[in-house]
Amino acid sequence: MSRDVLGLMVGMALGFAGWFGGFGAFLLVGSLGGLGYAAGRYAERGGDLRDLLIAERRHR
Repeated sequence: MSRDVLGLMVGMALGFAGWFGGFGAFLLVGSLGGLGYAAGRYAERGGDLRDLLIAERRHR
């Protein structure tokens, strides 16, 4: 999927969230989308998401 189509879909999702759910829903969708993007980018570059969870448990 090209980046422009992905950007269009993200923009539409944020627009629908803002229209139907208000500003709070807009922020929630935006922040969860950003976290999903970061996790996917990390996994795409060869990282294992389980390593992040294990590192979190070691600090406790």
